Amino acid sequence: MPTQSYPLSHLSGFNSLLIDYLEEKSNLKNLYQNSPTISGFKNQLEDKKHFPLEHRKILVKVLEDQYQGLDNVPALGKLLDEKTFTVTTGHQLNLMTGPLYVIYKIVSTINLAKKLKAEYPSYHFIPVYWMATEDHDWDEINHVHLQDATYAWNTEQTGAVGRFSLEGMQDFLQSLPFSLPVFQQAYTQSKTLAEAVRCYMHELFGQEGLVCLDADDARLKSLFLPVMEADLMDHVHESLVEKQNQQLNNLGYKTQINARGINLFYLHDGIRERIEKQGDVYKVLNQAIQFSSQELKNELKLHPERFSPNVVLRPLYQEYILPNLAYLGGPAEVAYWLQLKGIFDQHQILYPILLPRNFALLLPGVEQKRVEKLGISIPDLFLDVSSLIRKYVLDNTVYSLDFKQEIEDVNPILEQMIQKAMQVDPTLEGLILAEKQRWLNGLNRMEKKLKRAEEKNHETAIRQIKEVKNRLFPHGQWQERYNNLQDFYPEKPSLIQDLLASFDPLNFELYVIPLKSSNA
Repeated sequence: MPTQSYPLSHLSGFNSLLIDYLEEKSNLKNLYQNSPTISGFKNQLEDKKHFPLEHRKILVKVLEDQYQGLDNVPALGKLLDEKTFTVTTGHQLNLMTGPLYVIYKIVSTINLAKKLKAEYPSYHFIPVYWMATEDHDWDEINHVHLQDATYAWNTEQTGAVGRFSLEGMQDFLQSLPFSLPVFQQAYTQSKTLAEAVRCYMHELFGQEGLVCLDADDARLKSLFLPVMEADLMDHVHESLVEKQNQQLNNLGYKTQINARGINLFYLHDGIRERIEKQGDVYKVLNQAIQFSSQELKNELKLHPERFSPNVVLRPLYQEYILPNLAYLGGPAEVAYWLQLKGIFDQHQILYPILLPRNFALLLPGVEQKRVEKLGISIPDLFLDVSSLIRKYVLDNTVYSLDFKQEIEDVNPILEQMIQKAMQVDPTLEGLILAEKQRWLNGLNRMEKKLKRAEEKNHETAIRQIKEVKNRLFPHGQWQERYNNLQDFYPEKPSLIQDLLASFDPLNFELYVIPLKSSNA
């Protein structure tokens, strides 16, 4: 079975906002700048050409410092060239890359840089992994799933996870059933979690030109001072996001995020807490820290590294410090970026092209044979297990398991009976309609019994369907959101290279990648 792909619109589980955006529906046009197409990138290159040289110089210096001690460092100096641009994805610092979709994000971004270079050879394109080092949601990333078991690293550290010391990490590593040498080396030879993630991502993808950026740096945040001061003092962003949210709600879409009056955290000495204005005082929540307006301005100028953007401002921060053309994310990320163009316009920063990262289903040999034998289509696999079983039984029974035709045949007769009774006594209408409904309810119960009886005739197939679903959708989750790269490494050590060869970042479809041929 070769690699195949299926349109996202044919699969359950993708939000309508993403599908409509990719189809370039006219009602969404004012929520973004350029479309996720090759021609859209032509416009984006023209619009982004005036990115400040001073920003490039600071970015390169920061990256050179962060890559100290690593071998085969990417050509960071290229970023000084006005014809060099980045394409970016970002994610939390999951242990050992976390779920598969983190790998898919990075591969998609690398392939986008390659595709753009082929289309626009006079420019240079660098794929960037934005390391979410300032995130403080440790419980979201402190574990990894291996061989259907969960292993967690327990630490009492708090605050920005990228700053976490790796002391005590050895106990976690020893608890694992296995781990690839690249991870063992990264965690044992690094001092912080951010360093370890950069180390193994560089080992896995550095040869493909990937650059890993930790934006938790005073020099980078100094570039962002005007926006942070406007947020703290003038609270300019909440209404802009709310206006865009209202438009999306009016169009029938669900929004992902909401802005606050202040969209910055205070980041210092193991804390990352929201800043909130209470009267004339700015307070750091859950801490005995507060500032007057002037004190806060001074703190911002002296220590910009102590201020951390939340989900509303982080995208703008990214575009402020990178000569970036595009952001690649998951469906929820694309959705919330579409809430933010107003704040980009406010600060006259070009809005990037949004692309969903590539999606994939890895199909092990056993499951591949079962799916082919059962005759289940790939889109059907994304139904919940009950719906999939019902569909399989209906598709494979030799009998009719419903009374639709019979009801259509009888309905005219029932209507005649109702009309006849009402001619005698109009007050009988309610009683007769109730009797009709009871009759229909009885047929519905009979249908369910027929289907359950037919399911018993397919017990073996149903058991295999459940086994396939459990393997490909562990614990009811999509494979890419649960399984780790290492789960498939023994069967497919070339997986990353296969993904690089398969993914097309401008082909918005699900890739089904067999791990072994059907003849293996």
